[in-house]
Amino acid sequence: MILLDRVTKSYGTNQAALSRINIHIEDREFVCVIGPSGAGKSTLLKLLTREEAPTSGKIIVGGIDYDTLSKKDIPYLRRRIGTVFQDFKLLPTKTVTENVAFALEITGASKGRIKNNVPRVIELVGLKGKEDNFPHQLSGGERQRVSIARALVRQPKVLVADEPTGNLDPKHAWDIIKLLKKINKHGTTVLLTTHNQDIVNALNRRVVTIKNGRVVKDEAKGRYQV
Repeated sequence: MILLDRVTKSYGTNQAALSRINIHIEDREFVCVIGPSGAGKSTLLKLLTREEAPTSGKIIVGGIDYDTLSKKDIPYLRRRIGTVFQDFKLLPTKTVTENVAFALEITGASKGRIKNNVPRVIELVGLKGKEDNFPHQLSGGERQRVSIARALVRQPKVLVADEPTGNLDPKHAWDIIKLLKKINKHGTTVLLTTHNQDIVNALNRRVVTIKNGRVVKDEAKGRYQV
């Protein structure tokens, strides 16, 4: 599903942000990526979403070889990779339904597909009854659920969650983790970056630890140790 083979990313002549990274993630896996600030986690995610290109090495996601990607293919790739951010990135003047629908509208999806998929995904993330609310009328946890719904509505094979609980109180943070587990159980590969030690240890899933741009540990049932 996700393969990084000897991937290096350098910026100028400084130390590489990532150095000869090797990671293989199977379909339907739930993987935590941990490491101190500046370790290279954000660079890794930018490579997967093709915001950045590697300096060297090979990346394949869902059978798509990034070496063969043209600029016009990148939007198609990003439809296969849902992304959730720490700061939600919702459109403040749009309702829950409109925020989620917008993710399909920009891909040219039909009105029928939007009408069918949006309510289903809103219900999946537990926001039924909040469809007409605007972001400022929602709690932080609810706003993150909208962000997740927006990422899911395009039915991606992979969901990348970059510190999705970073701005949430403990209760809402655990609610989001439970939701990510539910999404994973339904067949979506989940890649979670987090600094939350309790979450990583409670999940008891595969943990990839990155330090100074290198994978220093990859454990099937790892714990938070950085």
